[in-house]
Amino acid sequence: MNLVFDLHTHTTMSGHAYCTLLENIQCARDNGLQAYGISEHAPAMPGTVSEMYFINFKVIPKEVYGVKIFCGVEANIIDYDGNIDCSKLICDRVDYMIASMHSHCIEAGTMAQNTSAIIGAMENPLIKVIGHPDDSRYPLDYDAVVQAAVRTGTLIELNNSSLHPLSARKNGVENIKTLIGKCVEYGAKMIVNSDAHFCFDVGDFTAMSALLDEMEVPESLVVNTDISGLDYVLNKK
Repeated sequence: MNLVFDLHTHTTMSGHAYCTLLENIQCARDNGLQAYGISEHAPAMPGTVSEMYFINFKVIPKEVYGVKIFCGVEANIIDYDGNIDCSKLICDRVDYMIASMHSHCIEAGTMAQNTSAIIGAMENPLIKVIGHPDDSRYPLDYDAVVQAAVRTGTLIELNNSSLHPLSARKNGVENIKTLIGKCVEYGAKMIVNSDAHFCFDVGDFTAMSALLDEMEVPESLVVNTDISGLDYVLNKK
């Protein structure tokens, strides 16, 4: 499956990634992407940027090396109601918002609690993508999550880094297969992202693309098979 943009990536500014924004964009170009999005971790993540970083996005060009550039944020879900750690100032400056559960920001709860947290974030009209809902450390009711994604118009992320054999996430392969199956069953839209923390991984969807082909997933359900899919992410719900 050919994928033309990557909206979940990190630079050195997130505190635990290893390349610069320009290096990431260069690799986006080299990997044939038409659009690239930066999504540093929001302030609750230890070591990440301050609010000021997001406020100054105006200085970043809208296109570099022929690649369209978008500025987002990976918000942290901080409670089981689905609240996030982004102020209005951040929300007003970014092009899009991903919401994810991270062990540094929220303790794993029961399946019901974790599911409530994810669905609560989906109810936020600013959240367009749920990041890596594939970690058995945060068990989820996938039927409920995917049905809520359809109802709220939220994208389910298929995170390529979750397929990495050294990923800290648990049972990524099995959970992603289950997620894909549920998305196909209910007609939920998906987005494939790299979650790159090193520039060479930007736009490298090799593992996920192979899995999607293996499972014969319709391209119509994956928004980044065409540049027009950006509209789904950038427009309000």
